Amino acid sequence: MGFGDLKAPSGLKVLNDFLSDRSYIEGYVPSQADVAVFEAISSLPTADLCHALRWYNHIKSYKDQKNSLPGVKKALGQYGPAGVADATSSSGPAAASKDDDDDDIDLFGSDDEEDSEAAKLKEQRLAEYAAKKSKKPALIAKSSILLDVKPWDDETDMAQLEECVRSIQMDGLVWGQSKLVPVGYGIKKLQIGCVVEDDKVGTDILEEHITAFEDYVQSMDVAAFNKI
Repeated sequence: MGFGDLKAPSGLKVLNDFLSDRSYIEGYVPSQADVAVFEAISSLPTADLCHALRWYNHIKSYKDQKNSLPGVKKALGQYGPAGVADATSSSGPAAASKDDDDDDIDLFGSDDEEDSEAAKLKEQRLAEYAAKKSKKPALIAKSSILLDVKPWDDETDMAQLEECVRSIQMDGLVWGQSKLVPVGYGIKKLQIGCVVEDDKVGTDILEEHITAFEDYVQSMDVAAFNKI
């Protein structure tokens, strides 16, 4: 297992393909697996690697909470698709734990070990998550949302823009139909529908993820919002 060399375009391409149908490296919540892979990357994924870029920006938002994320960091060779070997040099947390290499780059800042309070918090979060998944509510509140996603200009690749938007995957989100709507001067906006579970996905988090594709997206607006 592995991603090849995560400091090279080839490794980032493997990561992008791996995340095409996943929100995280392991499981359904951010964990130390995401931290380990994030710290091994030396540069921001390019816009054409939309799945990797979406994941990178999301994990970066946990900068101040990295030690409290659940799980235990493992060697990079224990993550990723089968049949691909890890070839990343100075593999971030794995190298630091084995070789005590002070020169390893830590994109998060300090690399303090998880203390007892963080361990307790991790166990509490895992317990809460398991309890939440085991519940079967009688009614799940859902909403139908229509989004307007505007490009920068008439030269923006709208097919790539839509692919980036649809690459956003999370529990409680289902993408629907879409169309291009003229807005003037040869520019078209992407109008795309989705159905969300209200307690899991909101318009604020959708806007955060969509506008992260800043090479393609100028802005996002809610065109319609209806309870189901």
